[in-house]
Amino acid sequence: MANDMPDRQRPTLHLDRDRGPVDAFVRELQEAIDTGDADRFNARFAQDVLWGSPFGAVAAGYEQIHAIHARMFSAVAPSPGASCYTVEHVRFPVSDVAIAYVRRVAVDPRGRGDPGSPGAFDELALVVLVERQGEWWLAAAQHVPDRRDVYAAPG
Repeated sequence: MANDMPDRQRPTLHLDRDRGPVDAFVRELQEAIDTGDADRFNARFAQDVLWGSPFGAVAAGYEQIHAIHARMFSAVAPSPGASCYTVEHVRFPVSDVAIAYVRRVAVDPRGRGDPGSPGAFDELALVVLVERQGEWWLAAAQHVPDRRDVYAAPG
């Protein structure tokens, strides 16, 4: 396909900004998962948050996603270190909006992550954080199963 706009230059949208707020948000998620605390997990979710599950469902609003997370967290005992969150990419298209890819990998009993291992459910989330009055809030997240194995080179 030919470039139909040869005279246009593609912009770089990312502003150079400290990614600390994204790292802090993900640390809070990790601590909440490790302690089994749904309130802490959802502490930075905006009232009008949109949350897309890895299975195509969308929860619209804090009350809906908090009820789901409270049920999920109460159904399993806290398991510190059972999964590991990693911030992989961060972009700031404007100074008060952060877009990040965050990967969650299940960790085996020896403390090693093995993406795609049988029975593990790993996922990748695209998160959107928005700053309001000096605080960062989750505006939206979309989760997909981590299936990097689909693109792995044949061995």
